Amino acid sequence: MNAILERRSIRKYTGEKVSDALVEDLLRAAMAAPSGGNEQPWEFIVVRDKGIREKITEIHPYSQMLPGADLAIIVCGDVSREKYKGLWVQDCAAATENILITAQEKGLGAVWLGVYPEKDRMDGLEKLLGLPNGVYPFSIVSVGYPAEHKELADRFDKARIHYNKW
Repeated sequence: MNAILERRSIRKYTGEKVSDALVEDLLRAAMAAPSGGNEQPWEFIVVRDKGIREKITEIHPYSQMLPGADLAIIVCGDVSREKYKGLWVQDCAAATENILITAQEKGLGAVWLGVYPEKDRMDGLEKLLGLPNGVYPFSIVSVGYPAEHKELADRFDKARIHYNKW
């Protein structure tokens, strides 16, 4: 619960290297996400190459923090695995959130950069990363050791809770 409540979007990093073991933990958490019909449509691209991360900043207008991160994880959906049309989006969202929560729990900083359904971002990443047909970029998660601290944001709002009916 603490990792969920304390998680904040971190865009400034120390430059310290994130170990391969920690990256595997993030991906293991991502693949533990719930998935409609257990289709598990996700694929992940770990981008450690700073040059590629810099090129992503030319495609995604809100990704300027990527060159300062140690890595980026591109969460993709493979529609050939769809059992229920369109659920890949929800599945990839759950996987992305699991990465963010696990990053917080492991002392890392991360931020979710939306890609899908923005066609220009999707097309640019598909080309840059050489994605095969039917595999779509859903999100980018920038990951590194945090060089900023953000206070807890209590977003709980009882006014948004409805019981039985609106």
